[in-house]
Amino acid sequence: MKCHRGRLIDHVHLVVKDLDAARRFYEALGLKVEVEGAGFFGCDELYVSTAEAHEDFHPTGRAHLAFQALDQAMVQRFHAAVLAAGGKDNGAPGFRDKYHPGYYAAFAIDPDGNNIEAVFHGLAIRSAPSVVIVPHPKANAPG
Repeated sequence: MKCHRGRLIDHVHLVVKDLDAARRFYEALGLKVEVEGAGFFGCDELYVSTAEAHEDFHPTGRAHLAFQALDQAMVQRFHAAVLAAGGKDNGAPGFRDKYHPGYYAAFAIDPDGNNIEAVFHGLAIRSAPSVVIVPHPKANAPG
């Protein structure tokens, strides 16, 4: 059996009460803090912040999930589909240059109140289409 990773999730945002405790926890798991600022830090696809860290938006819950989109049209289809499926608009498709130039995204609140996003970061060359995970040859070896 083989599985693919790295094609679906763009990033996960967790809202925490105690940023220092969260940082100690995730660093103890072996995660390396790659970006940090007042009230937040990031480790690869994981972004952790306090609720107070954001002047420009208010977290809708304790978790935010962003899906990767292959282009702007996919972001637009995502937004239309989630609204048709009962989601609540939380940001129409458009550029969010406050995150980085070319950040094109749409947001919706799912039926349970979670902030769901589709994001296209602009044209880029991927180093690989996905990470392919296959069992190690010794995984099925007797003994």
